[in-house]
Amino acid sequence: MGVLPSSTTRIKSYARRHPFFIIPFVAALCFFSLTAIFLFKVDDVAYQTKTVAGHNLEPTPWHLFPPKTFGEETKYSRASKIIHCNYLACPRNTFNNYDTPQHDPSHSSASNNDTQCPEFYRWIHRDLEPWSKSKIQLTHLMEAQKRAAFRVTIVGGRLYVDLYFACVQSRQMFTIWGIFQLLRRYPGMIPDVDIMFDCMDKPSISRSEHQSMPLPLFRYCTTPQHFDIPFPDWSFWGWPEVNIAPWDEEFRDIKRGSEVLRWNKKWSNAYWKGNPDVGAPVRTALLKCNDTRKWGAQIMRQNWLEEVKSGFKASKLSNQCNHRYKIYAEGFAWSVSLKYILSCSSLALIISPEYQDFFNRGLIPKENYWPISTSDICRSIKFAVDWGNSNPKQAERMGREGQKLMETLDMNRVYDYMYHLILEYSKLLDFEPSPPPSALEVCAESLLCHADSEQRETLERSTAFPSAAPPCTLPPPDSGLIDQWIQMKIKTISDLELLEKKQM
Repeated sequence: MGVLPSSTTRIKSYARRHPFFIIPFVAALCFFSLTAIFLFKVDDVAYQTKTVAGHNLEPTPWHLFPPKTFGEETKYSRASKIIHCNYLACPRNTFNNYDTPQHDPSHSSASNNDTQCPEFYRWIHRDLEPWSKSKIQLTHLMEAQKRAAFRVTIVGGRLYVDLYFACVQSRQMFTIWGIFQLLRRYPGMIPDVDIMFDCMDKPSISRSEHQSMPLPLFRYCTTPQHFDIPFPDWSFWGWPEVNIAPWDEEFRDIKRGSEVLRWNKKWSNAYWKGNPDVGAPVRTALLKCNDTRKWGAQIMRQNWLEEVKSGFKASKLSNQCNHRYKIYAEGFAWSVSLKYILSCSSLALIISPEYQDFFNRGLIPKENYWPISTSDICRSIKFAVDWGNSNPKQAERMGREGQKLMETLDMNRVYDYMYHLILEYSKLLDFEPSPPPSALEVCAESLLCHADSEQRETLERSTAFPSAAPPCTLPPPDSGLIDQWIQMKIKTISDLELLEKKQM
């Protein structure tokens, strides 16, 4: 009996007689191999790609916070979303200078526009003064990158973003969205520009340390001791994590709430509600003033855990305008709460602030707010409340002037401030802006793609449309006038403190 051939021998023999038998097997093997390689590469790219939502980004080392977590169900769905949003979401012919009606940039000149910007816009010139002679060189920008969370480059009306670190909650996403809306607001008018931006709280470019080489870094606030350039904060386009709507919508809601009670029907004491556990000595001291009889103040601690669970429904800002006086106390640094406090038409009692955002330099003591001394906060609040209750018409007028300031600062004026700041900044650049190789183009679709449902709804509600009118006219630089404002403010506060000491 002969030995039967093995199965392998039979297949090889069959394959020699029928050569097409092996082709499907080879094709299938190649397909699965290529698929595996492709998926591996996609996964590898996805886990190296940084996103405006915070994927693959570490928290800023100068302000640590818990790393972000994401709710994609599977590793594949996360990778797919990153690839789609970052590389495929923007249409090939995405928004540019030719997609919407354009305005002639010359329309922004005084001869073609009778609408004057608010006087405090003059601070744009003061903020950029450190680079008026030296100009902003690429070396300045690269040095500022060490303290930046992201870089914004605008070229030919297109927006490119290079991400370095994550920011708290959705600050980064909403700030970049706001810059993109500026391009929509004034199509064809935004110059090529290259900006380093930090979206955390405290200024970092000290004037004493960087006097020989000032570094241009945009952020939400500054101080007289810093070179940081103030820019409108993210909450102007909404803050979904704490149930705050886009600015125009939120202001209207707060104003309606402020009209529920007439001044003489409002509570005759001062009110503050917030988080005292942010490492702010001012807020810690403020807790001791919680006595309506002794100090004329009601101080309420915000229960963040409970508010998060309820979606901040119990902290609706329009329901917090029932007191004649509202207190503003800075937190870890400046606080976005100032614009909402002023919007109430209650007399804002502002505890001597250390930080400046872009608009609070338009505040004038005893005209649209009342200054509170940090040397004895409780007694200073008590003095303000007693004075206001003894002079109700004057107190009510100051409160309404504060609300009027915020009413004039609608999103039209916010975009105007952004426009003029970026325009003046671009004039100082001593190089041709160009997006770095690691930057990605950003469009509305790519930003909305990364947003969760609440973020997306808020972003869509804050969408800007092309303006029918040019921006307001920026007042010319006048350092002498700004110095006069500063001195007048110091004198008014000093006189008030002397009066307070005499009567207390």
